[in-house]
Amino acid sequence: MTDLQIAQSVQEQHIRDIAAKLNISEENLEYYGNNKAKLPLSLINEDKVNSNNLILVTAITPTPAGEGKTTVSIGLGDGLNYIGKKAMTVLREPSLGPVFGIKGGAAGGGHSQVIPMVDINLHFTGDFPAIEKANNLLAALIDNNIQSKGRSLGIDPRTVLWKRCMDMNDRALRNIVAALGGKAGGVPNETGFNITAASEIMAILCLSKDFEDLQLKCGNIYVGDTFDGQPVYARDLNAQGAMAVLLREAIKPNLVQTLEGNPALIHGGPFANIAQGTNSILATKMGLSLSDYVVTEAGFGADLGAEKFLNIKCREAGFSPKTVVLVATIRALKYHGGKPLDELTNEDTAALKAGLPNLERHIESLKSFGIPVVVAVNAFGSDTEAEKELLINHCSSMGIPVAISNGWADGGKGCAELAEKVVEAVAGCKSTFRPTYNLEDTLLTKIEKICTNIYGASDVELSAKARRQLKRFEDLGYSKLPVCMAKTQKSLSDNDKLLGRPENFSIHIRELEIAAGAGFVIPIAGNMLRMPGLPATPASENITIDKDGNITGLF
Repeated sequence: MTDLQIAQSVQEQHIRDIAAKLNISEENLEYYGNNKAKLPLSLINEDKVNSNNLILVTAITPTPAGEGKTTVSIGLGDGLNYIGKKAMTVLREPSLGPVFGIKGGAAGGGHSQVIPMVDINLHFTGDFPAIEKANNLLAALIDNNIQSKGRSLGIDPRTVLWKRCMDMNDRALRNIVAALGGKAGGVPNETGFNITAASEIMAILCLSKDFEDLQLKCGNIYVGDTFDGQPVYARDLNAQGAMAVLLREAIKPNLVQTLEGNPALIHGGPFANIAQGTNSILATKMGLSLSDYVVTEAGFGADLGAEKFLNIKCREAGFSPKTVVLVATIRALKYHGGKPLDELTNEDTAALKAGLPNLERHIESLKSFGIPVVVAVNAFGSDTEAEKELLINHCSSMGIPVAISNGWADGGKGCAELAEKVVEAVAGCKSTFRPTYNLEDTLLTKIEKICTNIYGASDVELSAKARRQLKRFEDLGYSKLPVCMAKTQKSLSDNDKLLGRPENFSIHIRELEIAAGAGFVIPIAGNMLRMPGLPATPASENITIDKDGNITGLF
């Protein structure tokens, strides 16, 4: 059975019954049909946020074989409930770019899914469209002010950093010329599009604490400069109020359920290779307010998602995970060990052993944060006993708890052993996380500490353009902001061809961007782009709908 067929074979519970498990009254539900609802921010209880248990799920360096991080996250949440704990899974919303591109949906798989999976992977409750509208409203206001004669701020079009966005992979929109058509069409300028998941509005939504903070952060967006070199912010255009109003519903977390009828929150969707890569602070806090254990994930590998979750999100929110679960698969490790993609289902302990340094690098990086690490081996039918024994013994030799995760095949029951080991690790956590860098460090020092301590790089090289931008951002007073690296997810380096655990490599910072509203600086490494392209054969070519409305090919 496909993931969609498995999901459709389960009888969904009405969302009010899921809410009742959390003691949420029906008047606090804003229904989007019978199977999803938005929740008011008033349900957040800061006392419970600080006393309950947050578990972060991350992964080794991703491969084309897939690691199943979301599947493990959902399975672990169900597994905690299976062993008698009150637990909730809190995830990001999927982007249409990967859904119609190459990666596919992000609602889990097999018997570890969140539902309604079709809705979740498509338009859901309209959060992404709201983010697009707020982003593009600011772009329209900027162009309108440049065109205006009476109320012009004197913005130099050549300095405008703000781009439009859309939730689709479209390489043709990376770099464009806008405002053609003569005087009535505006002032021609070079611009482009980001994918919505990379929009600063997405980052702001996910890092905001309430409506007022949302509006304040929107106003702090750095737009560009005037002709005499003065910075211009969104608040100078009086844009922040209207932008926040467009986001008034999107800021509320979304309640859904797992296949086993356990509550789940899904909210926000920034990518981890080009943004902070985790769901909203508000959704995480709401989960911690309503459950004793919250399982959340950070996108791509631990070098990206986990690093940003801890150094950016946790620092901003003031909470700290009690345990980090590192997801690995035997076939992905064999890929890092040099085995071809089409041979990963064949037993090969030599390739597995050769790929273990990638796992080791991530374990070392995560241990630097000072919180417990548990390895979850996401099981596949092709895994052999010899391969499983080798991987388990290797983790044990490093003093790292490890468990086989069978959530895809068996749901929560298949993750019971993992859940028990996570509960034990949570109980043993005695301190909050230790950041990779101090906010008082220079921006360059922060970049260097991430590259050397997390990626394992030998040094960092900045282009002349990046050095000019670094000085500009420091002159504007942004030197104490955290940094949000934009780097390929396919390698610990900035070269996606270097698999496993590269050594003696440099990270090349091509340029920098500023997300002053969200509150971080974005160094862009290597050839990383903030608007992906579609593959030669996009997944959308296999998606159809029949006369009765049944969808095929989506998963």
